[in-house]
Amino acid sequence: MARVVGVHGIGKQLLGEDTLTGQWRPALTDGLRRAGAQEPEPELAMAFYGDVFRLDGDLLAVGERRYTAADVEEGLEQELLLAWWRAAAEHDPGVVPPSADTLVATPRSVQAALRALSGSRFFAGVALRSMVHDLKQVSRYLLDADVRDEVRGRVVEMIGQDTRVVVAHSLGSVVAYEALCARPGHGVRALVTIGSPLGIPHLVFHRLEPVPLGLGRTARGVWPGGKGLAWTNIADEGDVVALVKDLRPAFGESVVSARVHNGSHAHDATAYLTDKLCGQAIAAGLA
Repeated sequence: MARVVGVHGIGKQLLGEDTLTGQWRPALTDGLRRAGAQEPEPELAMAFYGDVFRLDGDLLAVGERRYTAADVEEGLEQELLLAWWRAAAEHDPGVVPPSADTLVATPRSVQAALRALSGSRFFAGVALRSMVHDLKQVSRYLLDADVRDEVRGRVVEMIGQDTRVVVAHSLGSVVAYEALCARPGHGVRALVTIGSPLGIPHLVFHRLEPVPLGLGRTARGVWPGGKGLAWTNIADEGDVVALVKDLRPAFGESVVSARVHNGSHAHDATAYLTDKLCGQAIAAGLA
């Protein structure tokens, strides 16, 4: 098994493990070099699960379904979309903030949120159907037990006795966290989460498996390893997906929280990986 396992985020259903490894490896190597690591090119394996969310093609229709605003379901999907809208408005002056009457999840507010986000820097170039598809990947993982078992199982299988570092992006950080919790006694020394939504209360945090201990604001997530595990969470201030930047209130003071500046690529995995702080966290796990 590889010493470093990567876990990708949402929206990668049209790619594959080799494609993503090819994108992550040079970025990860750059980050390690910035950090002055003694092992700047460790073996990297990608725990790929994107195909779980890819629709089967046929002779008449190949590829993704063309989602519309009407496909955003009530509950988790609408609430997460509105949370993205509020966060985008806080960091992008070009995004009109939601008003009091659009903060309630309704078909009209969904249309307004998608329209506002499509003009934001964060979602620049992202088609509406892709934005809706991303929402559905999050909701399917958290609400569909079969999907959750399949996706999490992919990551569990990739973590072997030689694995020392797990680097997880976006939704992949949720999957990686749960996979490590499902493998007591694993030998992973460093968990590095980048652009993570793990700390979002109610929508993500309170839906985790294992269930956080305690109630409400006092709830604490289970530590995903032994005392020797170092967990570093890295977030860009403008990363809309990583709504909660500091995971210490949710998982304890042992989590090292760091801020980076990815410019216009706030949520991009490779932008996170090339940062010196990310390289230092990975290097520490390999040392």
